[in-house]
Amino acid sequence: MNIGVFDSGSGGLTVARALDDAFPARNFIYLGDHANAPYGDRSVDEIYRLTIFGLERLFQENCSLVVVACNTAAARGLRRLQREWLPVAHPTRRVLGVIVPVVEEVTGVPWTADQKPLPRSVEAPNTTVAVFATKHTVESRAFAGEIYKRAPHIEVWQEACPRLVPLIESDAPDNVIESAVGRYVISLKDRMSGRSPDVCILGCTHYPLIEPIFRKFLPFKTRILSQPSVTARSLADYLKRHPEFPVSTIGTRRFLTTGKPELASRIASRFYGRAITF
Repeated sequence: MNIGVFDSGSGGLTVARALDDAFPARNFIYLGDHANAPYGDRSVDEIYRLTIFGLERLFQENCSLVVVACNTAAARGLRRLQREWLPVAHPTRRVLGVIVPVVEEVTGVPWTADQKPLPRSVEAPNTTVAVFATKHTVESRAFAGEIYKRAPHIEVWQEACPRLVPLIESDAPDNVIESAVGRYVISLKDRMSGRSPDVCILGCTHYPLIEPIFRKFLPFKTRILSQPSVTARSLADYLKRHPEFPVSTIGTRRFLTTGKPELASRIASRFYGRAITF
């Protein structure tokens, strides 16, 4: 059995690498929709259509389970396709995302808890969460809305960072990226009246590459949640609860792209941590 990982481009390779490290005996197939990236400039309907196209491609590669490692795709269409498209088109396949694991991590409430608010004692401290993500993800309120449903006492502040993905993709100098990150963090802190968040969610799979830069602008006490490691832990728990997805003894890795394989391969090592071939 293969597990698919789908992303709009190369950012999801940070998640793929974490899954690679966590599950050496599993077979993974990564699909990057480089031909249509970035998704941030596309309509909600376009994102939904392209996500389904990517899932169909991975299902053709015998992937019984797919992780959508694109926050924009997950925020704008994952729940809809899980409810409307998947049960009709592929009832035996399963599709997961990278947003739910982070929500579970922040709230302490598992998704299987049927979205019941987190029990809270009178003494429980207030928690503030900062979300840095793409424009689509912020506007969808995917993180903020789901956190509030489960733990309404958690205060969520969001900051859209439209420049970061293009800067990372173009391999911009560190000082340019640092300047952009600084502006986004300062903007959010200004809206928080100078307060610092207790938890910071890097809500884009590109952002783990620049986590040290975010750390420069955040207090040491602020806990930074990076999606790759959180997603890997969540998938491990999911697979324990679902024995219908058996472990392979091969551990193969394949990388597919809708774009130009040579170009995708050339930039992939920055995201995956080592050279790979699409």
